[in-house]
Amino acid sequence: QVQLVESGGGLVQAGGSLRLSCAAARRTISTYAMGWFRQAPGKEREFVAAINRSGGSTYYADSVKGRFTISRDNAKITVYLQMNSLKPEDTAVYYCAAGVLTTVVDIPARYTYWGQGTQVTVSS
Repeated sequence: QVQLVESGGGLVQAGGSLRLSCAAARRTISTYAMGWFRQAPGKEREFVAAINRSGGSTYYADSVKGRFTISRDNAKITVYLQMNSLKPEDTAVYYCAAGVLTTVVDIPARYTYWGQGTQVTVSS
């Protein structure tokens, strides 16, 4: 079992920045590929970004490419999502997820463990 806890969400004006963190409760997090997903009210959960086990490979949704950066610190068993140039359409609950994957994956069903989510609200 891998417990994931997200933090760093909040209210920000359009054009602002936030950094989300996802802390894991087990040192074996380094064996998992990690992803960030988001879900807005009335919409399906969608992929945001993913990073492989070593951190050497990343993958982004087109909607966030160039604005968001995913990274991981395996020593601190934490994954980050730096979000810059935020837009109102980025408003959602953001979830981190861990999966036993050999590459970066954008499909929610491929991830085994999920955090409880953190709210990000971007005002116009």
